[in-house]
Amino acid sequence: MTTWRTRIEPFTRPLFFAFSRATRGMTLGVRGVAVNGEGRVLLVKHTYVHGWWLPGGGVERGQSAEEALIREMREEAGLVVEGRPQLVSVHSNERYFRGDHVLVYRMDRFSMTERSSHGEIAEIGWFDPGALPDDAHRSTRDRLAEIFAGAVSPTSW
Repeated sequence: MTTWRTRIEPFTRPLFFAFSRATRGMTLGVRGVAVNGEGRVLLVKHTYVHGWWLPGGGVERGQSAEEALIREMREEAGLVVEGRPQLVSVHSNERYFRGDHVLVYRMDRFSMTERSSHGEIAEIGWFDPGALPDDAHRSTRDRLAEIFAGAVSPTSW
């Protein structure tokens, strides 16, 4: 399903990146790998980019990375983290955004509730890490292969 956000994203993203580069020296993002009791992982489809992604987002000023992850998981997927998430890997996202880094966390203990953010996420789903949808984003596939198949984790996103 193509929405108006998906169609305008190629035009708005460069503006957002230009603004962010001008106002921030470095940015930090988080992504969460939530694994349910059946071994399936939670993925989201955004309204503004194609494909399935690990849920997550940016760390805001005054937040720790864990606090940002907990906020993003609740907002995007309605997932309430129980206990502390486990830091799995750290990646430089220089290829896409100068000065950006992404932390990947895993969580196995959580409960589900209503999403607190609406309009950003088109769909959520639980998938077997070895049988991802065809349109799962490359970075999603790479991170899950590192966690579940022992692939080497590069430092770049």
